[in-house]
Amino acid sequence: MFTGIITDIGKVMQLEQRGDLRARIGTGYDVDGIDLGASIACNGVCLTVIALGREPQNWFDVEISAETVGATNVGGWSMGTQLNLERALKVGDELGGHIVSGHVDGVAEIVGMRDDGDSTRVTFRAPQALARFIAPKGSVALNGTSLTVNEVDGVDFGINFIPHTKQATTWGDAGIGDKINLEIDTMARYVARLREYD
Repeated sequence: MFTGIITDIGKVMQLEQRGDLRARIGTGYDVDGIDLGASIACNGVCLTVIALGREPQNWFDVEISAETVGATNVGGWSMGTQLNLERALKVGDELGGHIVSGHVDGVAEIVGMRDDGDSTRVTFRAPQALARFIAPKGSVALNGTSLTVNEVDGVDFGINFIPHTKQATTWGDAGIGDKINLEIDTMARYVARLREYD
């Protein structure tokens, strides 16, 4: 489980297609504090650490199944791609965002951007099947970042990015046309499921 509060910006150092896709991700995390088998959310995708190292910088390796590549924006990763990183939630940690599983539901697309003071208003287009789970003032995780929805118009929804978020995550480099990992709020999923039985 995660909170959607990004704690590092990693960088793809290597990609190798074996049976599955293997990625090496450079990180600012102290690798002495990461166990093999630990979960790290990489752009919102919960991945398992299979190797660690310190040269030429701290890094960890993950294996990514074809299923995950097909259901997320991982297929667009290349050498140098920057990733929002978050370590798994520990008992007693502050829950600053919302409960995020790291199980991406689909891929949204950025279809609009405009400055609003120092903030940036971004419009996303969700897959039709997921749009019903997105509500104004509700939560979503986009590339692993816990965010509050401002408005919803059909399959489009808007998010406001404050300067801190743009600096502490990869959102400062976002652009129209970018494909974004979308995880809907777990509560919204359960409410929708319960309503099917009313």
